[in-house]
Amino acid sequence: QEAQQRLNQHGENRLVEKEGRTLVQMILEQFKDFLVIILIIASIISIILSQVVDGAVILLIVFLNTALGVIQENKASNALKALKEMAAPSAKVIRDGELQKISATEVVPGDLVVLEAGDYVPADIRLTQSANLKIEEAALTGESVPSEKDADAQVEEKAGIGDWNNSAFMSTIVTYGRGEGIVTSTGMETQIGSIATMLEAVEDEETILQKKLSQFGKILGIICLIVCIIIFGLGFYRGEPLLDIFMTAVSLAVAAIPEGLPAVVTVVLALGMQRMVKRDAIIKRLGAVETLGSTTFICTDKTGTLTQNKMTVVSIFDGMQFWEVTGRGYTAEGDIISTEDRPSQEIRQSETVDRLVRAGVLCNDAQFKKEEEDIIGDPTEGALVVLGAKKGYDRDTLIKQYPRIKEIPFDSDRKLMSTVHEEEEKFIMYTKGAPDIILEHCKFAFQDGEIVPLTSEMKEQIQRANTQFAQQALRVLGLAYKEIPQVENLEKEEELIFLGLVGMIDPPREEAKAAVALCRRAGIHPVMITGDHKTTATAIGKAIGIIQEDEETMDGQEIDQYSDSDFKEKVKTVRVFARVSPQHKVRIIEAIRSNGEVVAMTGDGVNDAPALKRADIGVAMGITGTDVAKEASDMILTDDNFESIVDAVEEGRIIYSNIRKFVGFLLSCNIGELLLIFIAMLLGWPIPLVPIQLLWINLITDSFPAFALGVEKKEEGIMDLPPRDPKEPIVDRSMAIAIGIQSIALAVVALAAFQYGLHIVGTVEGARTSCFVALVMGELFRAYSARSEHRSLLKMNPFSNSFLNFSVVGALLLLIGVVFIPFLQPIFSTMAISLSHLGILVLFAFIPLVGGEIAKIFK
Repeated sequence: QEAQQRLNQHGENRLVEKEGRTLVQMILEQFKDFLVIILIIASIISIILSQVVDGAVILLIVFLNTALGVIQENKASNALKALKEMAAPSAKVIRDGELQKISATEVVPGDLVVLEAGDYVPADIRLTQSANLKIEEAALTGESVPSEKDADAQVEEKAGIGDWNNSAFMSTIVTYGRGEGIVTSTGMETQIGSIATMLEAVEDEETILQKKLSQFGKILGIICLIVCIIIFGLGFYRGEPLLDIFMTAVSLAVAAIPEGLPAVVTVVLALGMQRMVKRDAIIKRLGAVETLGSTTFICTDKTGTLTQNKMTVVSIFDGMQFWEVTGRGYTAEGDIISTEDRPSQEIRQSETVDRLVRAGVLCNDAQFKKEEEDIIGDPTEGALVVLGAKKGYDRDTLIKQYPRIKEIPFDSDRKLMSTVHEEEEKFIMYTKGAPDIILEHCKFAFQDGEIVPLTSEMKEQIQRANTQFAQQALRVLGLAYKEIPQVENLEKEEELIFLGLVGMIDPPREEAKAAVALCRRAGIHPVMITGDHKTTATAIGKAIGIIQEDEETMDGQEIDQYSDSDFKEKVKTVRVFARVSPQHKVRIIEAIRSNGEVVAMTGDGVNDAPALKRADIGVAMGITGTDVAKEASDMILTDDNFESIVDAVEEGRIIYSNIRKFVGFLLSCNIGELLLIFIAMLLGWPIPLVPIQLLWINLITDSFPAFALGVEKKEEGIMDLPPRDPKEPIVDRSMAIAIGIQSIALAVVALAAFQYGLHIVGTVEGARTSCFVALVMGELFRAYSARSEHRSLLKMNPFSNSFLNFSVVGALLLLIGVVFIPFLQPIFSTMAISLSHLGILVLFAFIPLVGGEIAKIFK
């Protein structure tokens, strides 16, 4: 009865999902774009004025782009669904003094929950009992090893979630031991619920490219409207028929607006997505492709991203000397090598190391799957089993040879674990644990095959070695043994024989250091954000080059001491953030972005999800990443390789460079058309091109070469340049000058061709055909100059972009069809012209190409 009342009061123990937008809302969202609104108005006017074909074509373009936008948005984030799937399906609780198994959704605050190895934690719990309890919290805290829990632990008020050793959290997994605790929070009130709340609060933002294109569209639309109003006023003042004035205004709107631009951008970004798949990156959102190119900060998780997430023994101290262990990760490849500066033949063979390694394998519950290169069990114990494999010891074989008779499990009070084995008709107890605790329990040491008293000098030497390991951010374990007379009368872990220390670490990925160096060369700042300890994070940061001179490390408690304004300045020099909560991660991302930086955030855990959504581009790990992280991200790395992020950044730069190329190309074409009609009207000439001809040029002549420019191969040295300024407009000063020169050249050529046609043929239809042919060829030829903003056409391989060659040839063939095929002539207001006439127009058409090359000189 009490449980039901609390369930009614607090609600079911589940994550609540916010309703998404309806299909109608998504469709209406697509019509907010200023360019789209102008196109719709132009199409309606065209249809009203009986120009049904023109209006229908424009509407078709609008609806195609709308469909593409809705399809993309329909793949919206399912992060909360993934979070809900992580919730425990059932829970063991004690109610009315009886152990009951109930649905996790029925758990209420105040329930007494029982936890055992393999259980999902059903809610946030304050532990009341714990016995050797370890919980895997990597997805929530970023810790690379299971968290040891102690119901009696006292936690500081300001401690981060990773230090709450007396609590267990919803959706984490019990890996060892057992415990009991009182439920403190359920559903959206839990730690994972707060992450779900943050995910809801993070609204999807427009990408940099979307913002720039939107701004560009508004400016272009306003200019277009102003010019149309001027032309309308001139026509009205001159007393021309209203129908003709409206048609002229529609023609200008069609000429000014690059109808093919949204489609070209979409296709180029989609092709970029396909190329990235080959480079082990899956892009979920089209705009993310371009955003990568302007990235100035890459904020990366440590565990599993910069490191291998495979705890590995790297150093041994046998009481007399240090030994280096080669090989990283869960592989038997590697050796144990003395660090003494002497020829290898003079290095003594340490019996102590041999016995130490054997002790680590026997006093152990983990298993090493050699073929799969993986371990089952605690990562720390797994590291010892892998160390044994490097020495030639197979755990299963050793256990058969030296069967385990008895064990004293690890607990947080003793900080020791011991196992007893039968060995050649005697019993040996092997013990491992914290170095200082091991030393307290040791009376002897094993050196050179002999048992000797453990002197104070030897203890000091061991303590120095422990300190040295700690300074290297190694996780250190001590190992010892002793013979016992009878198993039945198992003595305490006293008067042990010290064997040595092992230092282990989650090693950096081999390729991470090179990738970080490439980031710095490209002007990108790599930042590590982790839930791990500050010492460990700093050591890894220095090892792979993230931390350099004058760069700092900060932990979660230090972050809390800064105001937002002070923290905004601090993030400029901090390169490693340790012991951070999900809230800290979001604050870090927001602080960096507030400085005008473009931030990519990588991660694999539930704790990374809010920051992944807050960043300009979220990057999730495909192998080790949780579903929550994947759904919250914009990009997924299929190989979990930090290097792939840098590859993706390069691809993003290539794409943005190509977008600039085709935007410049399209604008010069459209502004050239606008100048053509505007000047003709000012001079009192007939309209040189009818709307259907302008639509043909914009959709056929311009769009296909623009597609081709969008897939242009990368230019040399693209990763040696600093990231472009995010505030920099797509059309900067140098591009504006180039567009101006090329537009004027196109307009002059088209006007000259119009007059030439009027002179040769003597009819407006002939003049329009002449203008149409010259303008189409001029734009096609100029596309070759647009392949590079800086390099001369003479220095480029004319055959390296086959798509452009096919596009130009195809467009020329279609042009011939429109001009010379009789049934197409009335549709496009054209007429056949002589070959000599065509030859003169070809010469005219080369002028814009020359203008494009001249424009490069001004850059």
